[in-house]
Amino acid sequence: MDKTPKSLRLQIGLFGRTNVGKSSFLNMIAGQDVAITSPVAGTTTDVVEKAMELLPIGPVMFLDTAGLDDHSVLGEKRMERTRRALDRSDISVLLIEPGVWGPVEESFVQELKSRQKPLLIVVNKADLGPLADDFLMSVRRETDKVLVCSSLDKAAREDGLREFKRHLIQLCPEDFLRPPALLGDLVPPGGLLVLVVPIDLQAPKGRLILPQVQAIRDALDNDAIIVVVKEREYAAALARLKTPPDLVVCDSQVVMKVVADTPVGVKCTTFSILLARFKGDLSELARGAARIEALKPGDKVLIAESCSHHAAQDDIGRVKIPRWLRQYVGGDLVVDHCAGRDYPQNLADYTLIVHCGSCMLTRGEMLFRIQQAKEEGVPITNYGLGISFVQGVLQRVLAPFSSALDAFEKERLLCK
Repeated sequence: MDKTPKSLRLQIGLFGRTNVGKSSFLNMIAGQDVAITSPVAGTTTDVVEKAMELLPIGPVMFLDTAGLDDHSVLGEKRMERTRRALDRSDISVLLIEPGVWGPVEESFVQELKSRQKPLLIVVNKADLGPLADDFLMSVRRETDKVLVCSSLDKAAREDGLREFKRHLIQLCPEDFLRPPALLGDLVPPGGLLVLVVPIDLQAPKGRLILPQVQAIRDALDNDAIIVVVKEREYAAALARLKTPPDLVVCDSQVVMKVVADTPVGVKCTTFSILLARFKGDLSELARGAARIEALKPGDKVLIAESCSHHAAQDDIGRVKIPRWLRQYVGGDLVVDHCAGRDYPQNLADYTLIVHCGSCMLTRGEMLFRIQQAKEEGVPITNYGLGISFVQGVLQRVLAPFSSALDAFEKERLLCK
C-alpha cells in the first residue's frame, strides 16, 4: 500500500446551498480543477471526494456535497448522500454568501451543535461587494471560526489557504494531530509481538487484509519485534522462542485455538478488538457483547459491515456469526445485514447490533454509529468481541484492556 486509506484521512465536508461555490472553493484549496463548476444550480449531483496532503495536518479527504436546498426531482436522493457525508465529516465547512442566512443555514448549524461537531463558516463570493458588519457579527455568533474569501480570486488564494489551514488546525480532533497507537502502547520498545494471521478466501491474493497491515506498521513505528505466523504453526513458533511474547494478536476466527495455545501469563487479543479501541469506544462495545447473553430465539439482530464485498461461501458476517449466535441462543434469530455506508435508520427494531471492525470507516463515523445505537437503546458490539464471547474466551482477550473488561463484567451481571 503506497497511499493512506480513506478511513485514516481527516474527513472535511463542504456544505451549503446550491450555487454557493462549494466546488469552486474545493478547486481553490486544491489549486486545480477537481470538481465541475457551473452557474447552473445542482451541478454537483453526488458527493465528490478529493484526497490530498494538506500540510501540516497531513492526509485529508474533502467531501463536496450537493446543495442543502436542492428541491429538484432527484433532490431527496442527493440530500440522503449529503446526510451520509455529514456522518463521515470530522470537520464541517458551511459555505454561505454575503448577506444570506436563513432556515437552511440555521437548521444545518443546529444539527451540528446537536452532534457536537466542529464547524467552520466560509463567507464566499466576497468579491461581489462589501460585507456588512452586522451580518458578519451575526455569523460570528454561530462560531468564532469564520473565513471570508472569494474562491475565484486566484491572487488571494495563498492568504485564504493559509487562514483556512489555521482554522482547521484549531478544529482538528486531537487523534488526527496525535494519532493513537493501534497496539504500540501494549508492547514495550524492543518487545516481542506475535501476529497470528490465517490465510483464507477473504484475504486478497498476494496481500494481507488492512487491519493486519496496520498492526505491522504500528508495531514497527513503536520499535517492536514482530513474528507473523499462521494458526497451524503458532504453537511450534512459541516453542522456538527463547522468551514468551509480550503480546499475541490473532484473527477472530481462530481465537479459540490461539487462546488454547497461548500460555496463561501471555497477553492476547484480536485484530478486531484492537480496531474497536482504535476506531470506536471499546468499553461500550464490550458492554454490547455482554448483552448477547440476554438474546433469545426470535430476536432481531443487525450485522453491519463497513465495506461492500461479494460474500464468500463461509463469509464471516453473512454465515459464520449468524450461525454462532443461533447456536448460542439455541434457536433461530431474525438476522439482517447492511454494508458500506447504508446504515439503517430503524435501529430501534433490533435487539442487538454486531458491527465489523470498521477498518473502512473513520473513527468519527464509528463513534456516531455507536451513539445512534445508544440513543435508540440498542446494544452494539463488534465482530471480534461477539465471536470471542460466544466461544467463551472474551474475558481472556479483553484482559489487556482493564476498563473495557470491567465494563463487560458489570454489564454481564445486569443481564443475569
